[in-house]
Amino acid sequence: MRKELDNTKATVRLRKSAYRKEWYLYIESYPVRVAGKDTPQRVREYLNRTITTPIWDKSRTARTTEATQTFKPKRDLNGIILCKSEIDQEACIYADSVRKLRQREYDNASLYSDTEIAQAEQKERLQQNFIKYFDKVADKRHRNSSVSIQTNWERVHVLLKMFAGDTLLFSQIDNRLAEDFKFFLLSAPCGGSKKGTISRNTASTYFSIFKAALKQAFIDGYLTIDLSAKIKGIQEQESRREYLTLDELNKLANTPCERDVLKRAALFSALTGLRHCDIQKLKWNEIAIEGNQAKLLFTQKKTKGVEYMPISEQAFKLCGEPRQSEQLVFEGLPNPSWISRPLRAWIEKAGIQKHLSFHCLKHRKFRKYQLTNRLV
Repeated sequence: MRKELDNTKATVRLRKSAYRKEWYLYIESYPVRVAGKDTPQRVREYLNRTITTPIWDKSRTARTTEATQTFKPKRDLNGIILCKSEIDQEACIYADSVRKLRQREYDNASLYSDTEIAQAEQKERLQQNFIKYFDKVADKRHRNSSVSIQTNWERVHVLLKMFAGDTLLFSQIDNRLAEDFKFFLLSAPCGGSKKGTISRNTASTYFSIFKAALKQAFIDGYLTIDLSAKIKGIQEQESRREYLTLDELNKLANTPCERDVLKRAALFSALTGLRHCDIQKLKWNEIAIEGNQAKLLFTQKKTKGVEYMPISEQAFKLCGEPRQSEQLVFEGLPNPSWISRPLRAWIEKAGIQKHLSFHCLKHRKFRKYQLTNRLV
């Protein structure tokens, strides 16, 4: 709620029915500040009353066309519309009584203190739908984020609707509701064609997203308390992460892959520790040669941090022949969602019996020796 303009005027008006010889009574107020609108609005409030016998003032024309001429209704000294019928006159008197109430509300609005206005605005925000707000926050914060991050936010949005329905008011959100949602996530179903419930670590990720949305709601003024700081997250289970030994990496290097760019990028990740998203967007103008040393100078997509990283001669050779400065180094490298199948086929072809993702390659424990690693 925003403070109404001081000169708002409420007036009883008539609107002709399109099908019958009768007129609807309504109150028109202008100018009025309306939430979500930058300019003053004309607000119409219909009173569920109609009249059929208004008296027209032939000296005051209203909207007139070449075919028709209309007039404004005649009013008494108090501004009440005059009618021939007693029943219609009572309806007009009722309409004017409602108009007086609305006028008083607009007049009193200018007398509100700053505290009262702030309280009224907060009360209005508490009646907003958190689930719709969550969707807007996801779009605003992660429009340019990775597909996996966007998918996680979309999944939490779906689970919120499963938990609370289409509407969850900010006024309903408190510690107890957050705890209830936490327990709901611990037994929430998997998405898509997968069966069963999500893992504890996935539930932990989803609940962290929920807390991030609560934090943003506090910053934006929808919540008066920072609930995200008061709510404990879901403890993750320690998971065993697979990684390659140096011998296994050599096996991969000596095994053909159906996608050459995938092989080069995977080995490059193992030798440099770069993420898939950073390798995928790496351009030739982000590689510099100083003396005999190749170096990377780029901005990480995930952390937005600037990296200045020397790389080994072998890692540089995996980049291929230098091309135009704005061209991608690993042009044609598939997105994560399309990389799993050819990567798994390549690993199995090398005789390695481990469940490895592209992400696992950069966690290889030998990567701190990246300047001296040599694959046979």
